Amino acid sequence: MRALREYLITSLALVLAPAVNSVCAQTFPTDDPVIEAIWDAGMENSQAYRLAQALLDPIGPRLTGSPEHNEAIDWILEKYEEWGISARREQYGTWNGWRRGITHIDLIEPRVRTLEGITLAWSPGTDGPVEGDVVVLPEVASRAEFDSWLETIRGKFVLLSLAEPTCRPDEVWERLATPESFARLQETREAARDAWGARLNGAGFRRADQALSAIEDAGAIGILTSRWSAGWGVNKVFMSVTQRIPSLDLSCEDYGLVFRLVENGQAPRIRLEAESEALGIVPAYNLIGEIRGTEKPDEYVVLSAHLDSWDAAAGATDNGTGTITMLEAMRILRQVYPNPKRTIVVGHWGGEELGLVGSGAFAEDHPEVIDGLQAAFNQDNGTWRIEYIRMMGFTGVGEHFANWFSKIPNEITRHIELDIPGVPERGGSDHMSFICHGAPGFRLQSHYPMYRQYTWHTNRDTFDKIVFDDLKNNATLTAMLAYLASEDPELLPRDQRVLPDGQEWPGCYPPRRTPN
Repeated sequence: MRALREYLITSLALVLAPAVNSVCAQTFPTDDPVIEAIWDAGMENSQAYRLAQALLDPIGPRLTGSPEHNEAIDWILEKYEEWGISARREQYGTWNGWRRGITHIDLIEPRVRTLEGITLAWSPGTDGPVEGDVVVLPEVASRAEFDSWLETIRGKFVLLSLAEPTCRPDEVWERLATPESFARLQETREAARDAWGARLNGAGFRRADQALSAIEDAGAIGILTSRWSAGWGVNKVFMSVTQRIPSLDLSCEDYGLVFRLVENGQAPRIRLEAESEALGIVPAYNLIGEIRGTEKPDEYVVLSAHLDSWDAAAGATDNGTGTITMLEAMRILRQVYPNPKRTIVVGHWGGEELGLVGSGAFAEDHPEVIDGLQAAFNQDNGTWRIEYIRMMGFTGVGEHFANWFSKIPNEITRHIELDIPGVPERGGSDHMSFICHGAPGFRLQSHYPMYRQYTWHTNRDTFDKIVFDDLKNNATLTAMLAYLASEDPELLPRDQRVLPDGQEWPGCYPPRRTPN
């Protein structure tokens, strides 16, 4: 029996061996030794996991103006020094400094439950624990009625968002509910949103945040909000607009609980302890690294990703993964391509979440880079493989990308769609800071819908969302593109297609370098 078992195991191994080898093997379209070396350094000897853990676990989120943002810059500078890459901190402006402490919020009446909640960025804290009853923005017919309500809210928490009728994602309803049930949910939700809008309009406000100043002046002790992101347990969490009292986000589920208790007269009471520290106006920085070109040092390939993040989670996929992609690509290039033809610059930008501030300031402050730019490659979403690159209307660059892709292993390029010549894009990410000056910038785009629903600016943007096989792929691709763009005999042409129907390509707006 034992001999038969060993025979079967050996036979099975022989059958599976070709399949296993075919998965692990890679094909090189050319015999370029640098491409092969990049693959080996990036795919077989990746440092992506180690780098991501060191950035996202002990440092975590990197809100502009926070100590953690500066700590992340210091850590990256140490990495570049360790690898022999020239790097510097470059101030582009100032911002409101702020340090987050603990947030602990509990329902204490009519039952006890610790709630899932967090103060919004730049929110004031509390001076120790505070307790108060909870009220909701009222239904009123006039501003005078609203002002009368204000007289009743001293020492209370105010609910300032609509409570969702369900926190179950629509895709689950569509898959498992009856069509009639899902249709009824949609009708209920639409009616609730209309009714909530009527509350605001009755008080003379278009948006709930317009009532905040009056609520603060009336002596409320905290604002409770919830901005559900239409997924399991996930909320968008942005910045506070209160000046003197804390603003908090509660999870969809817990916000709904407190809201229902208020609406049904069941007298909820909350205890909150929220620590934060305003640090005044502080310098705001980009981190710039460089591998100097040997033949054409005044022409540039730029690797681009923003370092800053919102701070309700770790900022893992927005934009820890982009940061690690560029950091790892620079490590690979320094190792296997230390003497590039053109200068390779990496920008770890600050202030992207505030409106492309850091990259916009860099483009404005460094016209020599804009004038000599071969290409900027930016990565700013998610963790999945890069699958889409838009040519941004540059009519002649598709030929160059096709040439570069012909040298990159099919295991990478088979996943990628090239949009040639591409269409206008406004906002977006840091590649636009180069595009708006007419210089060729490209977004290395990963799959977007699930990223936008579950991790983009949310309380669930955490380390566990990273797929490291894809992160290795992205860093390897970026290093290969940087190498091929550096070696290309010609600069990319800057002619852009003429758009129909009066459309225009995005123009530049001066970056907002200060908070005021």
